[in-house]
Amino acid sequence: MAVPPSDASVDFELNGTAVSVPAEGSLLDALREHLGVRSAKDGCSPQGQCGCCTVWIDGQARVSCVTPVARARGRTVTTVEGLPEASRWAQTFTDCGASQCGFCTPGIIMRVAALDDAKRASAGAVGQAMLAHLCRCTGWQSIVDAVTSFEPTDPPEATVPVESTAASSDAPSDVPTTPTPSERRAAIEGGVAQSVGPHVALGAGGFADDTAPSDALVAVLGADGEWVVGESLAEARRLSGKVQGRRTTAPLSWPIELPHGDWVRTLQTTWVEPAYLEPDASWCRPASEPVSAQGNGGAFGGKADTPVAAVARRLADQHGRPVRVLMTREDVVRRGAKRPPLAAGLRADGSGVVRVARTAGIVDAIGSVAPGLDVVEVDVEGPPTSTSLRGAGWVEAAVLLASLRPGPEFAVEAPNGAVASAAVDNRGAISARVRCGSVLDDAVLRSYCVGAAHMALGWVTSEGVSVDGDGVPHDLTIRSFGVLRAVDTPQIDIDVEQGDGPPVNGSDAVFAAVAAAVWHRAGWPARWPTGR
Repeated sequence: MAVPPSDASVDFELNGTAVSVPAEGSLLDALREHLGVRSAKDGCSPQGQCGCCTVWIDGQARVSCVTPVARARGRTVTTVEGLPEASRWAQTFTDCGASQCGFCTPGIIMRVAALDDAKRASAGAVGQAMLAHLCRCTGWQSIVDAVTSFEPTDPPEATVPVESTAASSDAPSDVPTTPTPSERRAAIEGGVAQSVGPHVALGAGGFADDTAPSDALVAVLGADGEWVVGESLAEARRLSGKVQGRRTTAPLSWPIELPHGDWVRTLQTTWVEPAYLEPDASWCRPASEPVSAQGNGGAFGGKADTPVAAVARRLADQHGRPVRVLMTREDVVRRGAKRPPLAAGLRADGSGVVRVARTAGIVDAIGSVAPGLDVVEVDVEGPPTSTSLRGAGWVEAAVLLASLRPGPEFAVEAPNGAVASAAVDNRGAISARVRCGSVLDDAVLRSYCVGAAHMALGWVTSEGVSVDGDGVPHDLTIRSFGVLRAVDTPQIDIDVEQGDGPPVNGSDAVFAAVAAAVWHRAGWPARWPTGR
């Protein structure tokens, strides 16, 4: 029996235009897969926990990945492409450094634009609004600053068409352009070429899956670990046979035993998830080069070894058609690289022993700042580890050495020559200074340093992933990683000093200095995270 047309499709208004989509899946699926609107992002695949897919339904902010598309029938849906004063929001976020990679920012802008004027002006109310969101880059403070400083026009600006983020039939242009000072600083801090500007805040930074052609096959990992290919994302998901992962109640573990010795300071760390927002993605045409998984951000080094580009090339050649390759949040947690966990003991003279998960380059990384430490690599059952992650190895060593000096301010010099110092006051507020060569762009550098301070605070106090005895991660949802929410983040003040010489990465030095200061304030407990 044929399905009545009214049940087979859903009609609604999108940014002032009547549209019709299949009556299956989520509103996010409809927007991205059927209507080509890529400003709404899929960050949690879908768990309804990251806020990257937030849109308006009849003027109210809603998370579209867990909203069945049928609920949009006969209603008005608005994305940033149809948001009044979208360009003003984007410029304010850019001026305040409130958008780095830009993956989470369209959803955040949709959320805060729905607040009334009084709530926008209140830092506390903005923090509460961010409970539905996760931003890993900015450390929240620049977002709060942008929202509380936003000045709408009176009367409000008419809706201005926003640059489309719909799927493109061609790969991003390879024509070289001269990066701006802002983009140079962002690339230095993020580790990959990065675009900076209002278009990024509106979701048009150039993420791999946003540029894939509409006729591409879609590949996802199946329950057996093999790549499954379908004509559409919905078909690929069905063929994969996977069930969405959930948060576990299993406790954290510290997988490496402390070395034996008479130590004045000891430290054990656990598995920590980089928690970048864009899950790994790439696409490729047959006999062509795949699009980079690091579309507009370095993912803190977390995507350095991702297989998705190579898989996209292989499958495109195999099928003779363009292929999109997508990893879910669950895939990223189980297969993505983590910071190498370690257990260390130090003597008062700075000598000691570090036992660390066997990782390529880890001995040299630790030795670059602490040549007096003996490094012993240990085979550990668990997810892969990498020294590509933000300062992995040298930061832990620098923090350990800094802990032997009196506080409350702790200074660190990174292997690249950047210098940072940090302190935490009695209220928990963090202050840090950084000198890393030519500043190039104060807002961009400051934003990266605030984000690094936020990451350091979470690393020491709250972040960790449960891994069982067989080495399998069990915390598979983005909210289970322990990333600090906006309402739990203290004031962070960064003093950027103009330095001599060429610009070098400064946020990693801030990351190390703040970690030392936070550990000091906690009283030097022997295990991180201290609050778990």
